[in-house]
Amino acid sequence: MKFLNFLRGETFARGIHPPQNKHTARTPIRRLPYAEHLIVPLSQHIGKAPQPIVRVGQEVVRGEPIAKTSDWLSVPHHAPATGVVTAIELRPTARGPWAESIVIRPHAGATQEDLWGVPRDLSGLDASEILQAVWDTGMVGLGGAAFPTHAKLMVPKQAKVHTLVVNGCECEPYLTCDHRVMLEKAPELVLGMQLAMRATGAVRGIVGVEDNKPDAVAAIQAAINATQADNLFVEAVPTKYPQGSEKMLLMALFGVEIPSGALPVSLGMVMNNVGTLAALGQLLPAGQGLTERVVTIAGPGVSRPGDYRVPLGTPISFVLEWAGVNKNAANACQLVLGGPMMGQSVASLDTPVTKGVSGILVFQPEDMADRDGRATYPCIKCGECVESCPMGLNPSTLGMLAAKREYELMGQRYHLGDCFECGCCTYVCPSNIPLVQQFRIAKQVLREKASAA
Repeated sequence: MKFLNFLRGETFARGIHPPQNKHTARTPIRRLPYAEHLIVPLSQHIGKAPQPIVRVGQEVVRGEPIAKTSDWLSVPHHAPATGVVTAIELRPTARGPWAESIVIRPHAGATQEDLWGVPRDLSGLDASEILQAVWDTGMVGLGGAAFPTHAKLMVPKQAKVHTLVVNGCECEPYLTCDHRVMLEKAPELVLGMQLAMRATGAVRGIVGVEDNKPDAVAAIQAAINATQADNLFVEAVPTKYPQGSEKMLLMALFGVEIPSGALPVSLGMVMNNVGTLAALGQLLPAGQGLTERVVTIAGPGVSRPGDYRVPLGTPISFVLEWAGVNKNAANACQLVLGGPMMGQSVASLDTPVTKGVSGILVFQPEDMADRDGRATYPCIKCGECVESCPMGLNPSTLGMLAAKREYELMGQRYHLGDCFECGCCTYVCPSNIPLVQQFRIAKQVLREKASAA
């Protein structure tokens, strides 16, 4: 169903069309076995880290709470395997700094069935009880942002939500985990949508899916038809990067623009990722916590690429070994967590898979040689970055200001805060200027100054 079709064009302005490389889209999700040790960082989401409630030497079962919190912008963690807690200590993370982590050694022969949880009847729960149930699952945004889901679903008192928007675009090259979830878990996705609508008060829900995934659109439509719900919809939107950004998807679906500095709730909408809601549709009825997630393992350096259901805390080295990456070769490869446009490189193979890891991409040295070998030249004022920026910013000017460390001017006059670091400008720049990396540094400096003030 087309909403407000007369107000919108085909899609948002500008953007780019990088090679899709969705080679794993037709491969069913496979389950990864347990590694010898699972490392669960306490800080693996936006917000305050929870506190451990287990001790070294304690036996735990899969799904049992191992860290709890009373801070609203935080979530609990659950044991990803039945086993023994062997350590609570600092371990490396993808962000660089070491973080306090709970290390669990799975029992030999332990199954991947969740053994902790009490099935619940959701029919009589009100909005606040659903939010509490979501909080108890430890769910965060599985699209990569890792923002606590219960906090995102909590509508401010002064706001009123009428529409739940579900992001199924998955516009990043290589990534197909959301695609496979939409195909294999469509009924759970629909149930998760209905629960999220009850929590937010939304009267309709719509899934936006890029039109390069017609099978996913068909699977979701079939699941909606099975429920006979007349307030749930799925719509295909044109394939273009970064269609998966909430501002871009809302423009494509409804022809509306989120004001600078505002959130979708200011327009009466709440947005969630398809993987997040599909997981909620499975966990909430069972009264269970999040212990695993689907991760795309792909890239030229992977011999067995695919989408894998990975226990949280699994070291990347184990994931790569299972996906056919030689350990010695992996040390020479470049690893990216997430997609190639917005993902982050990781240096240590001991880094574990966390709730926000949607993909692990492996690039061999020869794959990166052409781009890494390119020199950086001064800006030639070609305007390619301006033509590609979906937010309508001037990355060229921002880049020149960043080179002079004029960070305050970037934020106050040139709207640096509206940049969501999609990487379009860096991708198209013929001078090979690392624009988005410069913007990240500028924003970090401004955040540090603001916190010190």
